[in-house]
Amino acid sequence: MVEWIITGGLTGYRAAEAWMEDRAAAIASGSASECVWLVEHPPLYSAGTSAKTSDLVDPDRFPTYATRRGGQYTYHGPGQRVAYTMLDVGARGRDVRKFVRSLEHWVIDTLGQFNVSGQVREGRVGVWVERPEKPRTASGHLAEDKIAAIGIRLRKWVSYHGISINVEPDLDHFTGIVPCGIADHGVTSLVDLGYPVTMPDVDIALRRSFENVFGDAPVDATNGAL
Repeated sequence: MVEWIITGGLTGYRAAEAWMEDRAAAIASGSASECVWLVEHPPLYSAGTSAKTSDLVDPDRFPTYATRRGGQYTYHGPGQRVAYTMLDVGARGRDVRKFVRSLEHWVIDTLGQFNVSGQVREGRVGVWVERPEKPRTASGHLAEDKIAAIGIRLRKWVSYHGISINVEPDLDHFTGIVPCGIADHGVTSLVDLGYPVTMPDVDIALRRSFENVFGDAPVDATNGAL
């Protein structure tokens, strides 16, 4: 059983991280079910295990949190849907690469419900959209912007952290970092692309897509996370 939890308002980052770690440990011990937890955070930057100090362009702009997830610097804030995935990767085949691909497909399937074509690129973590209205790159390729980030950690084969999709965040907030260490491409959101999508719209699409990709129909949790 995969519990589906949505927390309203803005959730503090350290509180969320502590809750995820406790839940992952409980899942590993068999005392709790898997879950997906949807939150929004106040404006902040988080540094993954591969983060480079030079990519924190404006260190005084927002609180910055070192974290144990994979990846580099990313931004979280209002208008961005963060989906934390506490799933038993061990019971799902012990294939981390396949699991990450499933997270990518989950995002892509979700975006597709709004007629947005999300794509993955070799060597660039996350999900991207082509921007034909922007100038081409120096190499002649279509411009691309990042619309979703992915970063996970495993504890005893149970995942935590997860994905984030830009619904309608303040895109200027991303300028305080080099997002995921990639300086040659921009950042976008569903609303920036011209789709008047709300957070509840995205939540419905995420739930539907989760079942499509992972094969599990989530159930509403009887208790919230925090």
